[in-house]
Amino acid sequence: MADPITVVLATHAGAAHVTAYLDALAAAEDCNAVVLADPDGAWAEEARKRLGTKLKSVEADPAAAFAGQRAGMGLVTMEARRAPAVIETALEANWHVFAEKPACVQIEDFRKLVDLADRKHRYLMLALANRTNPEIAAARRLFASGHIGRLFGVEAHLIADQTRLTRPEYHRSWFADRTRAGGGHLIWLGIHWLDLTMYITGQPIRRVAGFTANVGGQPVRIEDSAAAALQYESGALGTLVSAYYLDKGYHQYIKLWGEHGWLMIRPMTDDPLRWYTSRGPEAGVVHSWKGNREPRGYTPFVRAAVRACRFDSEPPISNADSLRALETVFAIYRAAETGRAVDVMTATGRTQGR
Repeated sequence: MADPITVVLATHAGAAHVTAYLDALAAAEDCNAVVLADPDGAWAEEARKRLGTKLKSVEADPAAAFAGQRAGMGLVTMEARRAPAVIETALEANWHVFAEKPACVQIEDFRKLVDLADRKHRYLMLALANRTNPEIAAARRLFASGHIGRLFGVEAHLIADQTRLTRPEYHRSWFADRTRAGGGHLIWLGIHWLDLTMYITGQPIRRVAGFTANVGGQPVRIEDSAAAALQYESGALGTLVSAYYLDKGYHQYIKLWGEHGWLMIRPMTDDPLRWYTSRGPEAGVVHSWKGNREPRGYTPFVRAAVRACRFDSEPPISNADSLRALETVFAIYRAAETGRAVDVMTATGRTQGR
């Protein structure tokens, strides 16, 4: 059996979800040591508190951290503009990489990293952690079973709070500047829903049209609202609204319309998954999924990633799926800029043969 692996957590002050990642690594049985690479020294105390004896050392230089021990998994959560260089360093040192989204500010940078990872037979996993939520796994099984038949259409929205955009500290953060973050709500939150619609159905989005705007008028240099029309590989059509509109909390919804029924996902509710079919012994009845809604979030997704790196088994998200999610986001940005519908791969510079 393969030995438990070391994880290098490469981060800095102001990075996203660091405490969630520390907790996830503390719970990951397939990781027996964590090296914190933090040039700002912002997370050392928190790492000691949450990791205990699992924290092996604290380094200022990520390159030194990756060079200092046997290759395992690099967990990179950094400002999007800073992330590609550190991911490249990890891959060149033959480490697998788990990267907090978006991990780039232009798609060309991430594509180069995926090319490098593929050549080195390493994983480059984007942190699209909703994939391992129990209702998503159940929805994927239901769709694959043919309960709703051939995909006809998709409706999705992911709405978060506008309140965060009113805070001066947010205005000063990298999240509020497209040149540092790559974009706004769509690349930070909407990307999850784009990925889930492709993951559940097994169909990539091939063509998009869309709009982006700062409808709230806050002093931020990102979109707070995006609306996109989507065409999937089979020809099925979909829509996505991705925005900061609420005073607090989230409003989340995905509905898949099929030839023989429908499937509806509403995470973080008491009824997270419902479906209907017009065929077979279950015809004509609206069904509610009664499974356990836990575990969910970053801990099970990180654990799955660490385990895949330890045993060279299937990761929770592939290199190709990580790239396709980002390609779809940047294609929507391109469509919004040009006012035209665009092919996802053409808009982001990829050829069909890749």
